[in-house]
Amino acid sequence: MPTVDQHRQKLLALLKELFQINQPDLDFGFYRIMHAKADEVSRFLDEDLLQIIADSFGETSSAKQTDLKKAYLDEIETARQYGVENPEASPKVKEAKARWESAMDTAEGEIYDHLYRFFERYYDNGDFLSKRYYARESGSKAAPYAVPYDGSEVYLHWANKDQYYIKTSEYFTDFTFDLSKAKDVEGKIESISVHQADSPMRVHFRIVDATEGEHGNIKAANGQKRYFILHATDPVSLENEELIIRFEYRPDPLKSGQDAVWQRKLMDEAVDKILIHLDGLKGAAEFDRLLRTPVPTDKQKDRTLLAKYLARYMARNTMDYFIHKDLGGFLQRELDFYIKNEIMHLDNIENNDAPRVEQYLSKIKVLRKIARKIIAFLAQLEEFQKKLWLKKKFVTETNYCITLDRVTEELYPEIAANEAQYDEWVRLFAIDEIKGDLLSPAYSKPLSADFLKNYKYLTVDTKFFNEDFKTRLIASVSDFNEQCNGLLLHSENFQALGVLQKRYKGEINSVYIDPPYNTDASPILYGRILKK
Repeated sequence: MPTVDQHRQKLLALLKELFQINQPDLDFGFYRIMHAKADEVSRFLDEDLLQIIADSFGETSSAKQTDLKKAYLDEIETARQYGVENPEASPKVKEAKARWESAMDTAEGEIYDHLYRFFERYYDNGDFLSKRYYARESGSKAAPYAVPYDGSEVYLHWANKDQYYIKTSEYFTDFTFDLSKAKDVEGKIESISVHQADSPMRVHFRIVDATEGEHGNIKAANGQKRYFILHATDPVSLENEELIIRFEYRPDPLKSGQDAVWQRKLMDEAVDKILIHLDGLKGAAEFDRLLRTPVPTDKQKDRTLLAKYLARYMARNTMDYFIHKDLGGFLQRELDFYIKNEIMHLDNIENNDAPRVEQYLSKIKVLRKIARKIIAFLAQLEEFQKKLWLKKKFVTETNYCITLDRVTEELYPEIAANEAQYDEWVRLFAIDEIKGDLLSPAYSKPLSADFLKNYKYLTVDTKFFNEDFKTRLIASVSDFNEQCNGLLLHSENFQALGVLQKRYKGEINSVYIDPPYNTDASPILYGRILKK
């Protein structure tokens, strides 16, 4: 049976995952912020939370524990009355003390177990999902989920309803971790021997070559599933006392079997090859020793520290994630539901005496106090991340494509002299093949203003011109916004819709976007907007 300390350590390990303390030293995005706050989070888990737990258990004592403590003190007094020199050594005193301590450990262990079950239930790969379900009935194979219903006549619910969806797709940034902090990262692995030097021992996983495939909203073509494959010619090296491990991300012509199984096979092969290279790499002995450290799991008894980080790297590069809109409120509501549903059973209250009911209430009081402190800290971090996500983004660049018939002829000489512009016309429209005749001029380099006057449906792209020209061009077109009959945005979806919302509010009847990938959507105009 697990001890109270094991229950506590199990809970702390989960909380470190929730707070992303277990993440290696990732050097991009939100992880930079998390690492900047890592000391504060670690202090909360290692010091503040433990003190909160100790204070909570000190304030609350069940009736059963009170009775057992009184029995223990009574046995000590009895032993003294009989002249026992060392009452603590008396067998009856020892038995009474053991019963009292066992009751305390059981109560504390139950609290830790409930805290673990509650947070683990709603946490999934970095996100909190609405997985409210009733206590599993006897003999049932699966717990029935409970959907929070608001009373609407028609109600649509999904697991991520209260979250902002952040589509990461695939990104190829460096994945970095520090072996000198390996013990802190792994936490529960007590057998690991950590490098004790002052200087860090950084390990970098890098993509040095990647073929185009799935990106943004574009799915990879059939048979073009890409995999992380160890770079063949230069897989491992030491640079400035830091270990660099290089990968390619491409289809594998040798692939057979399921995608996940094949990637797992490639990862296992990469682990073996990396360790072989390290064994013969000058100056890499300490890296070699630490990366071979056993970090077993229930399913992977022979997993090494290198295999652990490789699995995390390959998973994080293809994972979507979410930001909760109101994590604090959500977890508070779910905590109350959890307590009512799985701790405080009405039948037990009705059929038990006052001391037993007091024990239930005591347990709930401690559980709520500890859980609410954890929720408040989690909500603070999630709220900060939400503010970053909702912060208005800058439009980095705006350009226009305008046919020459809408452009004042006063600007034609500047357009004709722009080499980049007419090079694009040659590439797109083959204007260099125009020979000319008695009525129209031939192609020349540089172009003439008369040439532009004869081909007024050539499109001017303002990306080839400076801001001064762009301003004069826009100013020369009357009712400029009305003249624009198309809009193309290169942006993350959520931010793009935010930009469009005010400009087109009340003007759009329907939008067709993101056609299904399992059907022939090519005949459909992608992203078509029907205006009033």
